[in-house]
Amino acid sequence: TFRDWNIMSKKNKSIWIVKIGSAIITRKNPGLNRNLIKNLAEQVAKLNKKNIKFIFVSSGSIAEGMKKLKLSKRPKSITYLQVLASIGQMSLVQAYETEFKKHKIFTAQVLLTHDDLNFRERYLSIRSTVNDLIDRKIIPVINENDVTSSQEIKFGDNDTLAALVANLVAADKLIILTDQKGLYEDDPKLNKNAKLIKNIDLNDKKIQEYAKSSSSILGRGGMITKIEAAKKASKSGTETIIANGKTKDILFKIFEDKNYGTLIKNNSNKINNRKLWIINSAAAKGKIYIDDGAKEVLFSKGKSLLPIGIKKVEGNFKKGDVVICFDKNKTEVARGLVNYNSDDLLQIIGKSLKDIEKIYGLYESKEAIHRNNMVIS
Repeated sequence: TFRDWNIMSKKNKSIWIVKIGSAIITRKNPGLNRNLIKNLAEQVAKLNKKNIKFIFVSSGSIAEGMKKLKLSKRPKSITYLQVLASIGQMSLVQAYETEFKKHKIFTAQVLLTHDDLNFRERYLSIRSTVNDLIDRKIIPVINENDVTSSQEIKFGDNDTLAALVANLVAADKLIILTDQKGLYEDDPKLNKNAKLIKNIDLNDKKIQEYAKSSSSILGRGGMITKIEAAKKASKSGTETIIANGKTKDILFKIFEDKNYGTLIKNNSNKINNRKLWIINSAAAKGKIYIDDGAKEVLFSKGKSLLPIGIKKVEGNFKKGDVVICFDKNKTEVARGLVNYNSDDLLQIIGKSLKDIEKIYGLYESKEAIHRNNMVIS
């Protein structure tokens, strides 16, 4: 589509996604660290002159809600947390607006849920709006819509949201600001000699081991969710930097030295926007189990999935929905947009195109999933 093409035509600018975790935007006593927001606004005002466009993904609404209601302990009730988030969101956005306004920069509130990104039309509409905002030098401040996203409140998922936003706009950098310098070989609170990892590739097998050893020191999201976020972000060619947000002028330091903190790279080829949406944002509606022959065709020959290679279908899905393909060992091998609804596909699985034509007289599509609408796992 035109909008798919339009995003790629804007790569003369540099887009940074700045994810601000609760560990740095929240003070020991409930409430926002407004000095942090003030310092970030000062940096953004200067870096804007370097033609860098910014999008913020910010935590902090629940902490601010706790402050307003004079709570010293985080509640465990999901409903109560949603109440606190809705109260605190007002002050969170106001804090950003107040500090950025001092530099004649407007901010815009954008509340999203994962469902907003599941549907292609909504996904494109959100992307168009966010791109228009940053083209006008307006800073989108994005957060989960906690009033409707109870799962995100429970598990803390702004790292994932930031990665999906990076995919949404094909960002150059995803900067995850937390209360540590970056990824360590071991937990620095338990091991004073733990070494900071300056550069690491996502394909390095040690990265998961490092993440597990550091997961206890980085708040609700943990280091593991940050590594998973980096993986998602890398699909659009975005590099991820994990750094200490409490460091003065941290964005300046990253601009001057991209190895500040931990730089997470991925040398694999980036995926086009449509396939990004399939693999990272769209919710799968069903499952398809394929035989070894079909798996070989997908992996070795780069072909589409035909009905004859399908052994079993699960779920209730429509034409155009995302489905996941599994091999005989129930290992995910691909996902893509299916060309048949579940009822129709059940009638033709395991059959050749000649047999389908002989039985039914015609068929809707030669392919169950076309290669152009498929992402290999």
